[in-house]
Amino acid sequence: MDLLVARDDLRRFRFDDAPVPEPGPGEARLRITSFALTANNITYAAFGDIMSYWGFFPAEPGWGRIPVWGFATVDASNVEGLVSGERVYGYFPMSTHLTVTPDRLSATGFVDASSHRAALPPVYNRYLRVDADPVLPDRAADQAGDQARDQEGYEALLRPLFTTSFLIDDWLDDNALFGATQVVITSASSKTALGLAFLLSKHRRCRVVGLTSPGNEAFVEGVGYFDGVVAYDGIDGLANDVPTVLVDIAGDGAVLADVHRHFAEHLLHSCRVGATHWEDLHVDGVLPGPAPAMFFAPDHIVRRHTDWGPGVLEQRAGDALGQFIASARDWLTITEAHGEDAVAAAYLDVLEGRARPDRGYVLSLETVQ
Repeated sequence: MDLLVARDDLRRFRFDDAPVPEPGPGEARLRITSFALTANNITYAAFGDIMSYWGFFPAEPGWGRIPVWGFATVDASNVEGLVSGERVYGYFPMSTHLTVTPDRLSATGFVDASSHRAALPPVYNRYLRVDADPVLPDRAADQAGDQARDQEGYEALLRPLFTTSFLIDDWLDDNALFGATQVVITSASSKTALGLAFLLSKHRRCRVVGLTSPGNEAFVEGVGYFDGVVAYDGIDGLANDVPTVLVDIAGDGAVLADVHRHFAEHLLHSCRVGATHWEDLHVDGVLPGPAPAMFFAPDHIVRRHTDWGPGVLEQRAGDALGQFIASARDWLTITEAHGEDAVAAAYLDVLEGRARPDRGYVLSLETVQ
């Protein structure tokens, strides 16, 4: 079962039911047991052509399979050392099954060497063995049953988003905040923004301001990670002579223009990360200040692997993720749902911006768990 989305109209989608494929020589079939759905996945779809996200899980012409992060069980394997019943974490389509070609099998995981993924960013092609995952190792050791499942729900929701938050924080630190004393983050109620604000507030290197919709102001203020929270229509109320970096997760062209025009020469860097406002990407006119530059997390991952050596980035990010999950339990509740109808309803909620920031979807296309 696949959820297929029209690439030219994200509101148009359908479910495609087909026989479960048998893995060929050197292949394994993964049964996808749970995946998280957030605004980040809508960003994958919005930038699907520009940044090749549609290429990971090919579909028939005109249609795409939106990538998600989650957990799967090895359902059938023709790969020595990878046995049925083993569980893995990684990058999946919104489907019930995925056939992979495991390569570089190790104690911690493997890489999908399927030919269509060879030219794509390698960070998305790695699958981690749950029982040997170096990040959050206490999950398997100290928890069982519903408690372990609860922990995995938070991990599925927050791990990929927080990894981006961690990389942006590290990149800003590496660039000495471009000389700024303030970081302004759009879509402040998004989990990527909250993760970044958590890290920036923890280090107390600068003032952190969140921009959000009026309906989410109270929530963002209550989380406690921001020094100030402002609705999008209140940008002109901010002091405009403060050296500032913009981290734009909303992707809203009008908001981007408002921030550039407000801070002008005091905006020292403009970083575009996401597209939670996926229908409003267009920017009218020439923007004052620095030209917006896209932050592509896989590039920084490669850089840090070179700088720090194998496993160091993962360990540092994992340690920080554990702290963030502990904090997020105060404001984030997981909603689990199964089956076509539930996945369709959740997808539309996230796509249309109706999903509550204090709720997170962990889904499965399987009707029986």
